[in-house]
Amino acid sequence: MNKLAKKEKFDVATGEMRNWQGRKEWFFNRDDTDHYEAYYEGPYKRQEVWQKKTLEGLIKSDPRVNTLLEFGCGTTRFTRWWHEIGIEATGGDISPFMLAQGVQLFDGDLVLADSHHMPFKDHSFDALAFVTTFEYYKNPVQVIREAVRVGKYGIIFGMMNRNTPKLIRRRVQQAFGKNNYYVTANFYTPASLKALIAEALPDRDYTIQWNATGLPKWFPKQQWKVPYGDFFGFHVKLNDVE
Repeated sequence: MNKLAKKEKFDVATGEMRNWQGRKEWFFNRDDTDHYEAYYEGPYKRQEVWQKKTLEGLIKSDPRVNTLLEFGCGTTRFTRWWHEIGIEATGGDISPFMLAQGVQLFDGDLVLADSHHMPFKDHSFDALAFVTTFEYYKNPVQVIREAVRVGKYGIIFGMMNRNTPKLIRRRVQQAFGKNNYYVTANFYTPASLKALIAEALPDRDYTIQWNATGLPKWFPKQQWKVPYGDFFGFHVKLNDVE
């Protein structure tokens, strides 16, 4: 039995991961994971379109990125899309319920693993991606360091923004047990994520670009470089590698 298996115990009957991060997570609950794809196909469809436009504009600014590992890939919603824009993507996730759907929807490679201990050699991919999953890591500094070990040229983040009026709705839903997705989430802003990157990578040379979206449908702009909106894309481009 490897170290990861010893540390983490999964109860197949209840769908509960015990001891991983010391808390229950929605992505080990089939009542939540079984509806994930339907959520994107329904009320979240318009937001998804703009999220993808935002992430594509950032990742395409670095022509060195041809391969990518998306951790927290879930049902492979975005993993499939990376291929659509010409990037060869692999997915990783720690939820067997999410990956069980992913293998039915995605023809590429998938791995069941913990983002804090990625089972890949140094520089196995050109970049790492986290799309609305980084918010759930209790040790984000360790995850960032793992990401730049495995991803040679940097990291692309798609983040649920703390700077949004919907934060109040999220927390009210959470308080009344109406939305399990946000119970353990730690929401970031571009500024707080930038500070975290600086803490994790004090000796690296990198450039940061970001863009926000998730604005109301009636708003005259749907992307802007102002740190407000439901979602922001954040690209850390490493400059100290050949």
